[in-house]
Amino acid sequence: MDQDDDDRPGAFRRVPDGGVSTRFRGCLLGGAVGDALGAPVEFLKRDAIVGVFGQDGIRDMAPAYGRVGAITDDTQMTLFTAEGLLRAHVRGAVRGICHAPSVVAYAYLRWLHTQGVGHPLHTHCLDGWLLGHRALFARRAPGVTCMSALRATGAAGDPARNDSKGCGGVMRVAPVGMYFAALAGIQPQRRGAFAARAFELGCEAAGLTHGHPTGRLAAGAFALIVFDLLTGVTLEAAAANALRALSSLADHAEASAAIEKALRLAAERPAARSDAIAELGEGWIAEEALAIGLYCALGAPDFESGVVLAVNHDGDSDSTGLIAGHLLGAIHGVDAIPARWLAPLELRDVIEEVADDLATVTEWGVGDCDAENEEAYYVKRYPGS
Repeated sequence: MDQDDDDRPGAFRRVPDGGVSTRFRGCLLGGAVGDALGAPVEFLKRDAIVGVFGQDGIRDMAPAYGRVGAITDDTQMTLFTAEGLLRAHVRGAVRGICHAPSVVAYAYLRWLHTQGVGHPLHTHCLDGWLLGHRALFARRAPGVTCMSALRATGAAGDPARNDSKGCGGVMRVAPVGMYFAALAGIQPQRRGAFAARAFELGCEAAGLTHGHPTGRLAAGAFALIVFDLLTGVTLEAAAANALRALSSLADHAEASAAIEKALRLAAERPAARSDAIAELGEGWIAEEALAIGLYCALGAPDFESGVVLAVNHDGDSDSTGLIAGHLLGAIHGVDAIPARWLAPLELRDVIEEVADDLATVTEWGVGDCDAENEEAYYVKRYPGS
């Protein structure tokens, strides 16, 4: 346990050991660099990308939103998903009861505040550590569905009343898999229950803004795949587990078909290729974004080549780069991420700290009267609301 270097006396932040840290940081930072690499080309066709960056497409960070290494709303909302989960954990520990989707919904309303949009529920939820980072207040082409659904939120935790299956639900739920993987690390006998909960809460978190069943189910599948990767399952087996979880549910056909197609193309064309991505779609909708990220991660020999492939196509390059980056980072760890991508990454230190907090949440002294300093630190960082 390392003492935090801020000016609060007695404040402590737990840091995971090297083995856990490299994969949790790899997952969250991997998604962020994929997001940042794809940001400059998000709205460009592949021919236009090649015209600007050469035959191999974009391979290094380029300016977007006025800086190199800029994250987009995808990573912003991913961080607020993590914050919601951690605040739910604190609430459960301190108060003994918690409805996690409601706490995550409040986190998304805090993100809405960063985008300059007010909401009646802001009167009692604008607190916590994450809002102290002014860089998160930048507007980075926030998703129309996310914004409109959050504006229309009545009670926190209510599902969205729309029929959207845009990728804005699936792209932000990797922390759900990370959180339950941390729980499974200390309670392996409950692994099956945690896997099921990761899938369920992934669906619920996406459903706060995206009402179409495919939008929810693709997110649940992605959260479960991340959970499996961080608990030692191969990507192929994780995808198969996701298909099994989907198969018993109504309305699973589109999400299942997209995963199956990604697996089939990866088997037919083991050297990941851009022509296969074109067959999977453009990534603007949930099942396509998941399938593209999955295909790129399945066929890539290393982190860099998989993420480069995931952003150089006709479509939602930052979201597909982010999903592939989450998967490949969880598989290969943070050391596999090119240093030249990490160096300019916006909010890198914040992303690392959130990854560490997800990895060590089971070790916090919250609710333990013998750990006053640590308890005060985490309750202040992640108030239980």
